[in-house]
Amino acid sequence: MRPVVCLVTDRNKYGVNWKDGLIERVRLAAVAGVHLIQVRERGLNDNELLELVSQCVKAVINTSCRVLVNDRFDIALAAGAHGVHLPSDGIAASRLRAYAPEDFIIGRSVHSVEEVKDADSNGDVNYLLFGTIYPSQSKPGVTAAGVGLLEVVAKAVTLPILAIGGVSMENIQELADNGASGFAGISIFAGSMKDFQKNVHQIRLTFDSI
Repeated sequence: MRPVVCLVTDRNKYGVNWKDGLIERVRLAAVAGVHLIQVRERGLNDNELLELVSQCVKAVINTSCRVLVNDRFDIALAAGAHGVHLPSDGIAASRLRAYAPEDFIIGRSVHSVEEVKDADSNGDVNYLLFGTIYPSQSKPGVTAAGVGLLEVVAKAVTLPILAIGGVSMENIQELADNGASGFAGISIFAGSMKDFQKNVHQIRLTFDSI
């Protein structure tokens, strides 16, 4: 599947009464053709996170969009989510596969060629999230990897590599040209609903043209 477009949630974008705004953005993302929604909401308690993920799963019904939960395999299963996204230092994907439903998606964050190759070695991961590619407000102080290293890791493995970090409408063509199978982001999906849907359409055209 190309491109793989992933929206990473951030409740801080929606103010005090954030839940309705976040879930509506998830619904619109699914309708617009976004493939993956990564629910990454640190700081919520288990019940709050379970409720949010359950609502996100309901919001993508009758679309091809899939909902993943950041790091929490237990919450993903309980909420009926479609997968989990693991941090680079998280539990081995092989330990989860035995308990995961059929077609359950497992992704992993990676930050070096060595981590990329290791994650690709056992066949239990579906995609890799590589970054930070460009300087990013969500990762202040982190040195950007750059598209040169992106190209290296994309050639080193057979798994889809999604770029993350500082992704914008101005640089998605560069990501596509340097081997990314897609990307994940927060800020690129912000803005008005009209701009949001227009951007998703342009993103798909950019990657589909490769």
